[in-house]
Amino acid sequence: MSDTIKTDVLIVGAGPCGLFAVFELGLLDIKAHLVDILDKVGGQCAELYPEKPIYDIPGIPEITGQGLSESLMQQIKPFNPTFHLGEMVTGIENIGDPLYRVTTTAGKTFECKAVIIAAGGGSFQPKRPPIAGIEPYEDKSVHYAVRKMENFRGKNVVIVGGGDSALDWTLNLQPIAKRLTLVHRRDDFRGAPDSVNKMRALVASGAMDLKIGQVSELEGADGQLTAAQIKDKDGKIDRVACDAMLPFFGLTMKLGPISDWKLDMDDELIKVDVSTFETNRQGIFAIGDINTYPGKLKLILSGFHEGALCAQRVHHYVYPEKRLVFQYTTSSTSLQKKLGVA
Repeated sequence: MSDTIKTDVLIVGAGPCGLFAVFELGLLDIKAHLVDILDKVGGQCAELYPEKPIYDIPGIPEITGQGLSESLMQQIKPFNPTFHLGEMVTGIENIGDPLYRVTTTAGKTFECKAVIIAAGGGSFQPKRPPIAGIEPYEDKSVHYAVRKMENFRGKNVVIVGGGDSALDWTLNLQPIAKRLTLVHRRDDFRGAPDSVNKMRALVASGAMDLKIGQVSELEGADGQLTAAQIKDKDGKIDRVACDAMLPFFGLTMKLGPISDWKLDMDDELIKVDVSTFETNRQGIFAIGDINTYPGKLKLILSGFHEGALCAQRVHHYVYPEKRLVFQYTTSSTSLQKKLGVA
């Protein structure tokens, strides 16, 4: 059994919302440790679309998921948070008023005065398409996420799906692929209309192919694809040369142990008080995609707002005898000293 790690706050999840919460807590002299099931920081941004542009971060016209993660890490550097990656929180036990004992799959035990759950949709895994014999190709020439676009340069790429992920990666990879083919079971797409129009324009110009049907069989050896067989609604088979395939059939989100933490839930989302983002359990908060409340928008910027308000309430638990004076980083010398810019 490892020694107990004591900290002011334990943050469950090291995605953008969890990282920004470190910043807001740090301004209030609140120390944090973070636990994440992934082996790197950044959450879904870093895991699923590290090179995909994000356009709705205030003041930043365009930034990639990886770029946002790196910027947030730079921003919180003055507060020196501790990360525990590749492990999952298994239990939260109330041992004080409030004081929590938290355990992880790595055998670590934490004691903290508040817990912030910033776990996105929980642990997630891509849905596997119903293609017989796909397993030997996975992580070799069949990929469920694009972690580095350059890996697809000069290759024959088949993308399967009709949602935003399939369309976005079609548009991003088409310029660098040798030939790109989009496969969807019907000629009707769930993605953004603008993306659909751009894709159809590429097809009309001959810059890429669109196949209406389903992948019925894969060809190749030793994990390397050479072709995919596409069956249309009439049963006709079309063979498409293929070095790499990207199936986008959505994600299966699993809350895991969170569902056992005695929190008020609504359809696998955690209910919160919108003034503090505290759950029904005193001292436990939920921010980002994991929470729900009237008018909730699943946007990164919303999670940043939630983290800022959450930190104000956490201060009450960490420093119950200390009056909280609200300050602005633009005018407060003390805050600027904490950030190392004074």
